[in-house]
Amino acid sequence: MKASDYIIQYISDQGIDCVFGYIGGAITHLVDSADKNKSTQFIQVYHEQSAAFAAEGYARHSGKVGVAMATSGPGATNLITGIADAFFDSIPVVFITGQVNTYEYKYEKPIRQQGFQETDIASIVKPITKYSNIISDPKQIMPELEKAFAIAQEGRPGPVLLDIPMDIQRADIKLTHSLNDQTVNKQLDLKEPVEKLISLLRQSKRPIILAGGGVIKSHGEEDLLKFASDNNIPVVVSLMGKSSFPENNTLFAGMIGSYGNRCANMILSNSDLLLALGSRLDTRQVGTSLKSFIREGKIVHVDIDEEEIKHNRLQRHLKINCDVASLLKFLNKNIYQKKEQKAWTLYVEKIKKEYSQKNEIEKNCDNKIPYKVMECLNTSSGDSQIYTVDIGQNQMFAAQALEIRGNQKFYTSGGMAPMGYAIPVSVGASFADRRNKSIVAIVGDGGFHMSTQSLMLISQYNLPIKVIVLNNNALGMITQFQDLYFDKREIATTKKGGYLVPDIKSMAASYNLRYYQVKENSLSGLNEIVKSTGPCLVEVVMEGKTTVCPKLEVNTPIEDLNPKLSRKELEDMMIIDLFDSK
Repeated sequence: MKASDYIIQYISDQGIDCVFGYIGGAITHLVDSADKNKSTQFIQVYHEQSAAFAAEGYARHSGKVGVAMATSGPGATNLITGIADAFFDSIPVVFITGQVNTYEYKYEKPIRQQGFQETDIASIVKPITKYSNIISDPKQIMPELEKAFAIAQEGRPGPVLLDIPMDIQRADIKLTHSLNDQTVNKQLDLKEPVEKLISLLRQSKRPIILAGGGVIKSHGEEDLLKFASDNNIPVVVSLMGKSSFPENNTLFAGMIGSYGNRCANMILSNSDLLLALGSRLDTRQVGTSLKSFIREGKIVHVDIDEEEIKHNRLQRHLKINCDVASLLKFLNKNIYQKKEQKAWTLYVEKIKKEYSQKNEIEKNCDNKIPYKVMECLNTSSGDSQIYTVDIGQNQMFAAQALEIRGNQKFYTSGGMAPMGYAIPVSVGASFADRRNKSIVAIVGDGGFHMSTQSLMLISQYNLPIKVIVLNNNALGMITQFQDLYFDKREIATTKKGGYLVPDIKSMAASYNLRYYQVKENSLSGLNEIVKSTGPCLVEVVMEGKTTVCPKLEVNTPIEDLNPKLSRKELEDMMIIDLFDSK
């Protein structure tokens, strides 16, 4: 059997019906084999980075492994941003790159390059993959494929790269070798830490749950809902934890972090026990003032990645290294129902009401248009709506104000945070969904310009994707930073500073997409546009400067967000004493 045929058939046997890539000489054998295979379709994208992001979207929405392919040299290196994104956000993707023939490859020779477009991609991506290898013998193909797909999914998921020379792709292989299961199922003794956790929960008067991306990765959403509901514990989410808990549930208290909801940050700060589930507790969540974080409470950190727990900067916590869903299932069977803490419940309700995101916008945002867009989406979207969200102010407008409920999904990038993410990810998610459900891709003008090539895929395959461009003619997140720390010198972020936005209407026409322009006085029209069928491109014109509100300054406790409350008001609303950084 031809090796490339076997590779594609193996992918098909995993239930994967789409492979994303950009054809090139070094993967022509693989693309040809995909075309001959009736079960797996090769989707020719228009930039390798788009292939990587689309494969991520496919993996996130299907629950399977995503697959992206690229040719050698520049094709392979164009995948790197997507590989890193999958690594930092724990997305299982197998990347397959073509390589020059083995007899052209330099291997250990002390020269820069021997074959045309030869690049040692396997070595380049080692720090940002769970495993990478070049296959130099046809006998390696079967065991390496099995190994790659197993490693991508086991434990904390992530990307794997296989580099396959052209002569290996076209080789004839015998289907005789089968890899034994190399998955290491680490048996963890959780009895002692879980007993401690249960004891802490029973003693706690002000518990809170922080749901991170690990809840979603472990498919623990229903277990979390049951645990929180049975024990009447409020839930906050991280950016990557959005859609892990229904945000219309009375126990939901918001998103935390540097751009979190004020109510969520305040409630979290006043808790006496934080149960962090599948969250890295990174700077964007806890702020840079580590001593002030949960300063009068205990932290229980649950994560499948032992190294994340071992090397976390916050050392004042009980560490439990396990799969989040498994722990929740255990707790749901073993913990006795907690006595309701009425004082804590009333406090949470008070803070949620007083410092809701809606109140924040009304009091502190001069330009409310981007938040009004999110309100429209909350009104018009169904319970199965899929959102893909880019990077920049648009990401934080959406994260702060979109209410994710029912079976809705919220896909964005947290660790790598590359602009140009949302549109290609929406493409991958749509193929994973068999092009059935409506998807809204939310982007800023900057991220839109970086990913316009993916508009062709939306039009070409008539994908049910609405691309909403929040156009403020600026790189808004950086201008907000420049205004705060650089005396309003907006270099490279506005027209005056050398940044321009293309004519979005003309671009929609060039990609054969319906175009709508929405302004502040016509925002109500967005409801019907979102409910309409078929793809389209919507430009939301936002006149004037836009700001994300609230926002945390550096070296400030997370409850003390900008715009700052008066010292007295903050004191009155805190259960614990204020932290004095001086």
